[in-house]
Amino acid sequence: MDNYSNYYDTVIVGAGVGGLYTAVCMPETTRILVICKRGAEVCNSHLAQGGVAAVYKPVDDDNINLHTEDTFIAGGFKNNPDSVKVLVTEAAAEIEHIISLGTDFDRDENGELDRTLEGGHSRRRIFHHRDSTGAEVTRAIRDAVKKRKNITFLEDALMCRLVKTDGGFAADVLVNGEHITYTAPYFVLATGGIGRVYDFTTNTAIATGDGITAAYEMGATIRDLSLIQFHPTAYHDNSRECFLISESVRGEGAYLLNCNKERFMHRYDDRLELAPRDVVSRSIILESRETGSDEFYLDIAYKGKEYLSERFPMIYEFLLTQGIDMAKDLIPIYPCQHYLMGGINVNTYAQTDVNGLYAVGECSHTGVHGNNRLASNSLLEALVFGHRAADSISAKLDEAHEPFGYEFDLPENAEHIPTGIRTEIRHIMQKAYFVIPDKQQALAGFERVCEIKKMLETGNYIIDRDFVEAKSLATVAYIILKEVI
Repeated sequence: MDNYSNYYDTVIVGAGVGGLYTAVCMPETTRILVICKRGAEVCNSHLAQGGVAAVYKPVDDDNINLHTEDTFIAGGFKNNPDSVKVLVTEAAAEIEHIISLGTDFDRDENGELDRTLEGGHSRRRIFHHRDSTGAEVTRAIRDAVKKRKNITFLEDALMCRLVKTDGGFAADVLVNGEHITYTAPYFVLATGGIGRVYDFTTNTAIATGDGITAAYEMGATIRDLSLIQFHPTAYHDNSRECFLISESVRGEGAYLLNCNKERFMHRYDDRLELAPRDVVSRSIILESRETGSDEFYLDIAYKGKEYLSERFPMIYEFLLTQGIDMAKDLIPIYPCQHYLMGGINVNTYAQTDVNGLYAVGECSHTGVHGNNRLASNSLLEALVFGHRAADSISAKLDEAHEPFGYEFDLPENAEHIPTGIRTEIRHIMQKAYFVIPDKQQALAGFERVCEIKKMLETGNYIIDRDFVEAKSLATVAYIILKEVI
């Protein structure tokens, strides 16, 4: 295979909403490669339950100023004003577009788009597809992508290395056990979050921070990686990948109860169960210290089976498999890692400070979320800034780019990495930086993470999935703990 046959106009790494939407918003004359780390449905976007927050054909006195205010309040007023303005102003157009692509949002008895309420929002502005909005939005965009003859969709492909070249970028990608080089003048990183750096997360197995690590190694600015959101209501059963009990369950009236089956949020915030996620998570941890128990529950049984099974079919069916009928029983919950507000720093067109490199979705840092993401602003961020990345790249496509080749060296006589590295990193992060940081654990953990990171960077190891993900987790943990201490 010659070095020039795998040249594209743009390569997009990641196949969640951010990556897919960037691809579908680009001209159909553009040769695009979308690299999907596992199967098409293995991404955090697919797991998103709540919905897309937007002021679209406003009702009930909602407007973009209120959406802006709610976003700033949730983010502790540390949000980037320019990015927030872009987010809320362009939201309506993106809702319109994804509906035209086939997204099936729920509608009321009059056929109008239904809106729900979530924590931190002052109005009902969350557009949803029952309790599996992410899966529906991702499906619709992915179907549109797969109809485009100009887009190559490569599944089960792991980006191992990414380097800047004279002509753009070259990526070493592991496909079916073979290392293949792909080149392009423009690369878009849409690799999602970092959840697998923790023992317990709502994220999928692919969320290991690969894109953030690649950008960091190329010298891109990484901002606020320690701004991690812990979702207050993950199903509590000690599974590594925690099932999320959506924010919208509280939005529709669920109560939070402590181990004594008593409501407690009034002791911590006047907004009660509808306070922003960081407030609720911290309240649960403080309440657990008061009661000496990590037993917490959601109670929405009073809404009845007919309503709950229709409004939350995925959650309802999952809980039944766990022996819980949410129309009769309490739902055991506890905070766990959920989302990343920091990431690869970008401007309002998703451009990094490495020429030709873009980042969209959770791996990016647009600044829209401030210190804490407002519920259902995440899918919106991926749509708005994915579209802007597409526009920015499209405007440059007329510039002459000559195909170029690149060869990556593979280590000789290499060994497999030692076992247990990823597990050790997860344990360190869970102890050092979970909801309320532990400074002493963070200092000790940082020292050990530095040792692991250096070992992986200087050792002679086989470049496979285990190595790439371990190095990514070590790099992510290093950056987070360095910020914390």
